[in-house]
Amino acid sequence: MDLLRSLPIGLYLEQPIAWLHRLDPRVKLAWLLSFLAAPIMANSLYRVSLVILLILITLTAGIPWRVWRQQMGWLLTLSFFVLILGAVSPDGLGVDPQPRLPTAEQGEMLVLGNEFDAGAGSREQRGQGEPGEQRQPSTVNRQSTTNYQYVLFQYWIITVTRRSVELALRLSTSLFTLIYSTNLYLLTTAPEEITAGLESLMLPLRRFKLPVTEIALTLTLSLRFIPLVMEEVQNLIRSVRTRAINWKKLGIKGALRVWMVVAERLLENLLLRAEQMAKAMTVRGFTTPNTHRVQWHQLRFTTRDWIALVCLVAFWGIRLTWGNEV
Repeated sequence: MDLLRSLPIGLYLEQPIAWLHRLDPRVKLAWLLSFLAAPIMANSLYRVSLVILLILITLTAGIPWRVWRQQMGWLLTLSFFVLILGAVSPDGLGVDPQPRLPTAEQGEMLVLGNEFDAGAGSREQRGQGEPGEQRQPSTVNRQSTTNYQYVLFQYWIITVTRRSVELALRLSTSLFTLIYSTNLYLLTTAPEEITAGLESLMLPLRRFKLPVTEIALTLTLSLRFIPLVMEEVQNLIRSVRTRAINWKKLGIKGALRVWMVVAERLLENLLLRAEQMAKAMTVRGFTTPNTHRVQWHQLRFTTRDWIALVCLVAFWGIRLTWGNEV
């Protein structure tokens, strides 16, 4: 399995350039935070609509099918598995549901109540009722006989209730929204754009003597280092496969010993890569972030960004109006 293609963490799609690439990174960050915060205290219908919205954004963004097919496919499969597992799991209430439909005794009382109401009404029409006689209310409220069912499905030890389905929807949609929105942001935003946007948003914190530039530089190096880590992991896995190790003969202790050697080699390679990166910065005369700064991107708002901000305001308006949990 090619880890660099199957795992999108830290990867940036340079070509083709879609309309998501052209958005300001600060606007995309605001949308990402909105997708992460909107599911909090939201109803199930709104959570499902967030999943549909993310899929529609992906389809209309012009991202190649080969890029997001495997990523979204695996994530949808995982979310569906979580949905099924959560639906058949206990809902945690620990109470026995009572049916809303009337029992046989309640049905007889309901019929008697209807006859009593009809008889009292006829006596009132004929004027035969006593002056001090008061009309007794019906024993059973006829409007309470609805088709509501708390237990939706039950077979052997499997019980699906309304609460378990609601909890499963919340968990599965939250899993898809949190992972895929972050993936889509990293896929269409370069690491330099991310750090430039964060540095621009954190500029007011310099008044509190917060090292904003150092934080932005550290984040840039971290994002650039993630593909190197994945490449080293992929190379080590390929090297283990080419040796055709018989894992059955090794046993558990032998397999653990092999993977400990692989982990040690991975750590050694990562430290070597970090040292090479530090030497490269030293050779280029890098001293401090404030004296050696490189502006990769000029951040400025365009008409496209203002439209995205207006849509973001509408997004939160819908969330606060119809998306609250009942």
